[in-house]
Amino acid sequence: MKKLLYTSLVALSLGASACTVADIQRTVDGVMAGTGTGAVVTRDEVATGLRQALEVGITKGSNQASQTDGFYKNSLIRIPFPPDVQKVENTLRQVGLGKEVDRFVMTLNRGAEDAAKSAVPIFVNAIKQMTIQDAWGILKGDKDAATQYLKRTTSTQLQAAFMPVIRQSLEKTNATRYYTDLVTRYNQIPLVQKVNPNLDEYATQKAMDGLFTLVAQEEANIRENPIARTTELLRRVFAKENQS
Repeated sequence: MKKLLYTSLVALSLGASACTVADIQRTVDGVMAGTGTGAVVTRDEVATGLRQALEVGITKGSNQASQTDGFYKNSLIRIPFPPDVQKVENTLRQVGLGKEVDRFVMTLNRGAEDAAKSAVPIFVNAIKQMTIQDAWGILKGDKDAATQYLKRTTSTQLQAAFMPVIRQSLEKTNATRYYTDLVTRYNQIPLVQKVNPNLDEYATQKAMDGLFTLVAQEEANIRENPIARTTELLRRVFAKENQS
């Protein structure tokens, strides 16, 4: 009976905004223990608890990416020399410019790390727009359901917000200058086909891909590891899901 009450409460509760996590916890604790006071927990209140928990995971992943070497020394998200001009890298290394290529790749990743800080408010805004159906789908869905939701609802915003930030970050880390120099020197090599790929677009997409990878890791951790569930509501919700 307790499980039925709890499941009904959560199923009817995933919606839009406003009390404290402590208030939600006290009420949910009462229902779970069979000692509720009869006060009605609104859909908005319980959904707020889920949103706050998701914000913790999003912030952690984005903060990890924005640290020095957050991209550069993470093999899962490290941004390589643009693959569509791989012949440029290979040729430059063959003519003794390997160190210059390595320096460019490092500054490219530094630019992504610098730009990652802008992701958090965009993700949080998407979480605030979450509907009851979205939230229930995340709760009952696959281990990356929240990540897929965020990818679906934030990719356009992220790209628009990231492009100018990435451009500025690449200039700040000298990645743009190094890249221009490398491409110019390559184009001066006799008989090669000249290239001029868009570095801003490439770096923007790779930075977004890296962020979603880290968010997916954090989501899986929250679902599978009780210690990663940073609020009582989150612990109870996913504990029940794991038991079902």
